[in-house]
Amino acid sequence: MTEAREITEIAPDVYDITVKVADDARWRVFLFDGETPTLVDAGFEDTVDVVAAAAEELGITPERVVITHSDPDHVGGLAGLVARFDLETWVPEGVEVDVDVDHRFGDGDHVGPFTAVSVAGHATGHHSLVDESRGIAVIGDALFGSDARGLPAGYFVLPTAYYSEDLATADAELSNLLEYDFDVGLVFHGSSVTEDASEKIAAFVDFAGKR
Repeated sequence: MTEAREITEIAPDVYDITVKVADDARWRVFLFDGETPTLVDAGFEDTVDVVAAAAEELGITPERVVITHSDPDHVGGLAGLVARFDLETWVPEGVEVDVDVDHRFGDGDHVGPFTAVSVAGHATGHHSLVDESRGIAVIGDALFGSDARGLPAGYFVLPTAYYSEDLATADAELSNLLEYDFDVGLVFHGSSVTEDASEKIAAFVDFAGKR
């Protein structure tokens, strides 16, 4: 696993920033430009400089960071990024981090342009973040891109039991996302889904319910 910096504008003013790569995987954060430029998740402890360099290259100074859950590739860089940019921090209730938290949030709460959606199972306190005004959801690790499991890109799969605290709950909780409409679904592992994301999740949930 090596540090890398690759920036993709995956939707207007929404940037997928690769922080590390391996032969069969990559790790990322997302940066939303706007009235309050916002990082979603913080990468690893040793990728703070990668995220900062990407923000500088884009000419965007983050002002807020929102955490989806507590896995090391999502919160490891939190303290370093808060120190670097003096970020306003938003962290789900029940998720422990190594910084003083400005705001805690739970299911249905509004975090800037996002609505927080509890999607438990992968990890304690896991939330997805939906911005219906942009038609974008940051799914977190509630789902992976289908190519993370060797399938064609453009769809979602559940993380395996190895990566889930409770796979049955993770499967059942996906239905919480069906209340929201979004075209783009951003994931941290595998490729994000950039078309018909909410419809694809609905079809996935519907199929699971018929098994």
